[in-house]
Order: sequence, then structure tokens, then C-alpha cells
Amino acid sequence: MMPALLLNVHRIHDWCTEILETRHCSFLFKGPWFSNMNMMVTCDPADIHHIMSSNFANFPKGPEFKQMFDILGDGIFNSDMDLWKNQRTAAQGFMRNHRFHKFLSRTSRFKVEGGLIPVMDHFAKRGLVANLEDVFQRFTFDATCILVTGHDPRSLSIEFPEVLFSKALDDAEEAIFYRHARPRWFVKLQRWLNMGQERKYRKAWQVFDDITVEYICRKRKELNQGSNSISEVVEEGVDLLTSYITTEKSIGLECDDKFLRDTILSMMLAGRDTTSSALTWFIWLVSRHPIAENKIIEELRSIIPAEESNKRRVFDSEEVKNLVYLHGALCEALRLYPPVPFQHKEPLKPDVLPSGHPVNPNMRILFNLYSMGRMKSIWGDDCFEFKPERWINGRGGIKHEPSYKFLSFNAGPRTCLGKETAFIQMKTVASAIVYNYRVHVSDETPIVPAVSIILHTKDGLMARISTRWD
Repeated sequence: MMPALLLNVHRIHDWCTEILETRHCSFLFKGPWFSNMNMMVTCDPADIHHIMSSNFANFPKGPEFKQMFDILGDGIFNSDMDLWKNQRTAAQGFMRNHRFHKFLSRTSRFKVEGGLIPVMDHFAKRGLVANLEDVFQRFTFDATCILVTGHDPRSLSIEFPEVLFSKALDDAEEAIFYRHARPRWFVKLQRWLNMGQERKYRKAWQVFDDITVEYICRKRKELNQGSNSISEVVEEGVDLLTSYITTEKSIGLECDDKFLRDTILSMMLAGRDTTSSALTWFIWLVSRHPIAENKIIEELRSIIPAEESNKRRVFDSEEVKNLVYLHGALCEALRLYPPVPFQHKEPLKPDVLPSGHPVNPNMRILFNLYSMGRMKSIWGDDCFEFKPERWINGRGGIKHEPSYKFLSFNAGPRTCLGKETAFIQMKTVASAIVYNYRVHVSDETPIVPAVSIILHTKDGLMARISTRWD
């Protein structure tokens, strides 16, 4: 099967979808005998529920996952067993705190008003073509950096400064993707020769180390100087780095510089790329579906006073959090274009999946989230269509779909901790853009998925911007 993989690696997501459709949602990929690349590829909801929930203990991330994502160290995404439980408990406590939510809402509005709106106006007034994917990445990078470290890198400005951390994330993600599609010996050879994808990966690693050390040293210095007492800092609505440092003893984790580095990097990866990817595909889909766009605008109009309609407006997170159609449109974009298009597990003991496929500890199990949203057996004959109404129940409320069917935020005990954070940011940005601007996507550049562990677009989302309200 390896020649077919190599021929289709440039369109890997659609290629897997075609195979999974003919194989009833599961198939065994067999690599060369010497490559250790045998994989069970599945998008079967029953298999996923079995692995992620009902038999969770038998399917950790595993040592091979940690080896592929070794740049994340011992962060929460790489951890299993007790280390993962302790990290999840601590992170969950910090992110559910009302002070963090207040901080999140303030940060989202601050970056929309002070970063996103001026940049969008800049493109609109000058009639320039904007790469909206880059704009969204800069927004989420700044917002996530503030939430995680308390520092605003101000990458979202009309100067569009180079951001070494963001470039390093892109390079690392690309290299990790190719680790999935190449034999382990080839990756080791590239690493030993310091060439190809592994050379870029090593450089990215150094950038991460340098920048995270700077963030940690700055934060420790701020706290030690006592310019703000710890209690005042916490009460203000604290960033996560401060929370880890100031509550180290109470959360039962040794928050040394290595742990903080791994935690910062894991959260920056999750916060920047997943939300920006979701926003990119959402805006593209809405721009192609004017009926859905008008419904979102009308829903936004319904929550503001009549005298303020037909005027510029930035919406608070509290105003938009319960909007049904906007929520449905975002979920529909996530269904069709999940930010993390695939993930994998390894069984500790031999098992048989509900689909009837046997798995063993020498086999990688790969979930294809991108394909899952395109299976007629799961979502119906209209699965390729963008239909926000799919997420609205008969009473006009938000329709719930089980997480093992809609896997964009993971499922079971490893359900994404940042789900609510992501929706707050997405709704704040989406409402500001759809309500205030018209996005005219360029027909010259096809919008197709890139080859990466994150579902970026291949060449960006190039568009011209015009304002709705003068």
C-alpha cells in the first residue's frame, strides 16, 4: 500500500475518505514489512466510542505518539496515566475559574477592538487582498499568549511583523505530519544527517526553548519583584503561567522550568492553531453561502437595540454565547474541516473493535476526523453540504451530537479542556467579521487543505474586504 500513500500524500485526507467510504469506515493499512507502519484507520463511531470511552484504559497515547510529538516533552498532550490525570486536574481547575473566564472575555474583546478591527479596516480602505488565515493565526497567537503567559506579542497589527514562534510552530507541525507517513528509520536518518524536515524540526525546537525560557524568566521576575502581590495578580484575572507558579504546592505538580516550558508549548499549539483553523474554514464557508451569512447577521441584529442596527458593532462574549444559528454554523464548519484532522492511539493489550477488526500492541490506530464528517453512513446523504440547520433541534435550540460522532473536541476522559475557550474566541471573532464586513474570497487560489497535522489551507485564505456599515 505504500506506493499509493506516496502518490496521494498531497491529498491524504480526501484519499483516506474515499477508501473509508468503500470500506465501511475502517481499513487496515499495511506498510512494508520492515517499516513498522501497519495502521488501523477508522472513522467508525462505535470503534471510537470503544477506544475513547468504554475501554479507555487500554488505549493510551503510547510511547510512539510521544516519540512523534517529542517536541512537546511531558506536556498534557503527550502524557498518560497519573501524570496526565494530575495535569488535567490542575488545568481544568484554572480554566474553569471565574477569574479566568473574565480574563478570557476581556482578552478576546481587547484583541478584536485593538487588533482585528484596525487590520480589517486597513485592508478594506486600501482595497488590498488579505490572507485571512494569517490574520486569524495572529489573532489567536496573541490572545493565547496573553491567556497563557500574560504577555502580548502584538503580532496582529498592520505592520504584520515576523513572528518566530508562529513560524516555528508551522515548521514543527509539517515535520510531525511527515513522521506519520515515513518509516521510522528514515526519520532517524534525516535527524542524524540534520537534513530535510528534521532539520527544520530541530531549528523550531530551539526557537521554542529560547522563547519559552524568556517568558518563564520574565514571569518569575515579575512575581518576585512584587510589583503586584500574588493575591492582587490572581484577583485581576490571572494568566495560566502565573497560576501554575503561584499554586505549585497546592496542585501537586513540580512546576520547574522544564514542566512550564512543556505546558506553555502545548497550550500555545492548541490555542493558536485549532481556533485559527476553525475560523478560516468558517469564514470561507459562510462567504460561499450567502443565505447562511444573512441568517447569522439577522440573529446578531436580534440581540441589539433597533437604534443600533446598521451600525458597526463588536459583540461581547456574553451577548453571543447563546446564539443558536451562529453556534450551529461553527459546529458545521468544524464537522467538515476539523482543525485536527487525525489522531492516533496504541492498545496496551490485544483487543477486538466493535467493527470486528482485531488490534494489538504493535499496531497504531488512526482516527480520521476529516473523513468522519464526510461519511454518508454517519451524517446522511447531504454530508458534504454546509448546513448549520443540522445543529438545530425541533424546538429551535442547539442539537447535541455525541462526541464520538462529532470528534472535533475529542471524546471521553480526554475531551478538550479548551472547548469553551475556543467557542468564546470563535464567536467573538466570527460575529465581528460577519456583522461588520463582506469577505470576497479570491477565485484565483483554490482553497484546499494543506499537508499538516493541523488542517490549514494550502495557500492561505486570500480575500478582499469591504465594510457593511459606513
